[in-house]
Amino acid sequence: MKSILVFVFALLALAAAQEEQQYTSRFDTLDLDEILSSDRLFRNYFQCLMDEGRCTPEGNELKRVLPEALETNCAKCTEKQRQDGLRAIKYLTENRPEEWKALRTRFDPEDKYFTLYVADAEKEGIKL
Repeated sequence: MKSILVFVFALLALAAAQEEQQYTSRFDTLDLDEILSSDRLFRNYFQCLMDEGRCTPEGNELKRVLPEALETNCAKCTEKQRQDGLRAIKYLTENRPEEWKALRTRFDPEDKYFTLYVADAEKEGIKL
């Protein structure tokens, strides 16, 4: 009986550890299209990321996890977060090149991640 309890606790611990391996999904319901299509909302998120304005809880979370996500190729991202990231990058490169350049300078000043992901971006139809 004790060995079964130990096994169950080990499984629960493993499940908890796997949950912690992903970023929170509580903001996955955020409407990215609304943010990208609204100058006001886009500006607010952009200023948050650039440390030039106040941040919403979502903005703070994005700013907190973005460096690690870049470093690990989004290893802890949910599928929705990956897809939204690609959509946001595509939008920025095509519609907001100055903001894209500023974000790259802030989060990738040595072009380390840019160099790593340029081929992957091209496969997704994104011209960095």
